[in-house]
Amino acid sequence: MFEILVLIVTVWLGFKVMGLLFKTAWGIAKLVASLLFAVAVPLLLLCLIFAGGILLLIPALMIAIALGVLKSVL
Repeated sequence: MFEILVLIVTVWLGFKVMGLLFKTAWGIAKLVASLLFAVAVPLLLLCLIFAGGILLLIPALMIAIALGVLKSVL
């Protein structure tokens, strides 16, 4: 009878430990995701602004070169 009681308590504690492990893993995953999100979003915005700025700079540079060529000819 004592063995059955110990088995029941052991299985019950095993399920409690598994639940705690899942909660801990979920909390750690949320923490890591939050940190990555906090780093990735500003970096993404910076890269988009930089890439967009480069893409806007190329036509502006071409117009400036064209105006420079026209001024040198006239």
